[in-house]
Amino acid sequence: MPAAKKGHDSGCPIAFVLETLGDRWTLLLLRDLLLFGKQRYSELLASDEGIATNILSDRLKRLEGSKLIERTPDPGDGRQVIYKATRRGKSLTPILLEIAAWGAEHDENTLAPKSFSERFFKNREAFYENPQGELAKAFSEESS
Repeated sequence: MPAAKKGHDSGCPIAFVLETLGDRWTLLLLRDLLLFGKQRYSELLASDEGIATNILSDRLKRLEGSKLIERTPDPGDGRQVIYKATRRGKSLTPILLEIAAWGAEHDENTLAPKSFSERFFKNREAFYENPQGELAKAFSEESS
């Protein structure tokens, strides 16, 4: 077996992903950025899971350090920052969608509409290409 790379315990790609993503807060922040289109600290802080400000700040720094997101000044208000996924971060979209669909399919208490997992499993590629638009369609079908 090849020698483990610096910073990884085993050189295993799954271990690398777990080391990079780390915990639930990181995945939930990526969900909010990639799937729900949130961009501002205040929007991320307002998520239903109730992340503490110190954890939010720490995870945003980690995501930036891992080159999964970047922060830029808000053109409309230079005192504010906008967070956006990098190309590397966006490449996690299919993984997050697969996790979401699996959760929607298997969690008895899910708030995701049944139409989400049905639509997703019928046409993954559409969700991969336009996750926010496809999620909006799935959620609007449920409320119709």
